[in-house]
Amino acid sequence: MKILYTDEMNCGLTYDFFTKVAESVFNELDMQDNQYEISLLLTDDETIRQLNKEYRNKDKSTDVLSFPMEDEIMLGDIAISVDTASRQAEEAEINLDRETAFLFIHGLLHLLGYDHETSQEDEAEMFALQEKILKKLIDYGTVS
Repeated sequence: MKILYTDEMNCGLTYDFFTKVAESVFNELDMQDNQYEISLLLTDDETIRQLNKEYRNKDKSTDVLSFPMEDEIMLGDIAISVDTASRQAEEAEINLDRETAFLFIHGLLHLLGYDHETSQEDEAEMFALQEKILKKLIDYGTVS
């Protein structure tokens, strides 16, 4: 697997960290991960607001955006607002790595075809899967 990683915020989370999170998602779904590419952008609220406005016609910032691609190798793009992730982590009294891992899992599941906005059943399935993967990452010490 290859992650095209851009950290505009210098938040301290490494390429290896995101690789481990992605591997956990692929392992949980019984998928081989070595053939895929993902583009990941860690950015600020203003940039993610601009992306949200341009691609989703929503003029507001958000925590994570996913842009799936119709490609067998390149799964798509994920953008995470470190500003929003930091606020959410503080409000939940958790570490930034845990919140960011959760958002990356969420975005990656979207790239793999999961969608919580299609039905209550799909939402329950996706959110349960996110929690299961995050719990394993916590148990393995990847996320604090």
